[in-house]
Amino acid sequence: MRQAAWLGVALLLSVTAAATVLALATGTVASPGALPAVAVTGGLAAAALVYVLAWRHGMQPSRFVLTGVGIGVALSAVVQLYLTDSELAAAEQVKLWLTGSLNGRGWEQAGPLAWVLLLSLPALVWASRALRPLGLDADTAAALGVRVQRTQLGLTVLGVVLAAVATGAAGPVGFVALTGPQLARRLTRTPQLPLAASALTGALIVVGADLVARTLVPPLEIPVGALTSLVGGPYLLWLLGRSGRR
Repeated sequence: MRQAAWLGVALLLSVTAAATVLALATGTVASPGALPAVAVTGGLAAAALVYVLAWRHGMQPSRFVLTGVGIGVALSAVVQLYLTDSELAAAEQVKLWLTGSLNGRGWEQAGPLAWVLLLSLPALVWASRALRPLGLDADTAAALGVRVQRTQLGLTVLGVVLAAVATGAAGPVGFVALTGPQLARRLTRTPQLPLAASALTGALIVVGADLVARTLVPPLEIPVGALTSLVGGPYLLWLLGRSGRR
């Protein structure tokens, strides 16, 4: 169930990226500072659509993932259609953003992130407590008095908002949301998902990967998203193989 939830978050990130690219392509966004707002709007709309289509007397993670795959593929096709029928300069800009990069990012992009994190602190405290019983199966969590569907919906909205703001600022930096929590859980040696440690681990992964990407092949600066995907893909396959053997 946890793996399905992580995949669902990753798919929602791809949908958020597609919505942001469409805004760039159609000229809806006039300033880079408006990208986080567009990403949040597109991410929430996509999450609502996935949630409605996947709901069948409750939310099953597998159905959530499959619905997200379908919507993500459809929007990716629209983006690819734009890339094949656009000018070279515009297509290159969109491709660079889709890879995920911190090049040229400054306080203009960091400001909205800081405000969203500050306003989200009460919700994050609630999320850290709500995740503990949800680490069990749904029936056990319900027996403990947890409103499973409402809690899952609240966590989904919070996750989409935070992920969409980050995606709007730096682009979809792949595999950080999948590898960060796994590394944090192993470093803290806890059976539950440590929310604060996961956030710090993800931040360290992005900063470390960006440092390596800038200095690996000078003077070329590799987009940080390409490096995290290159390293995170084999790591995810190793995790899936290890869980399968168990």
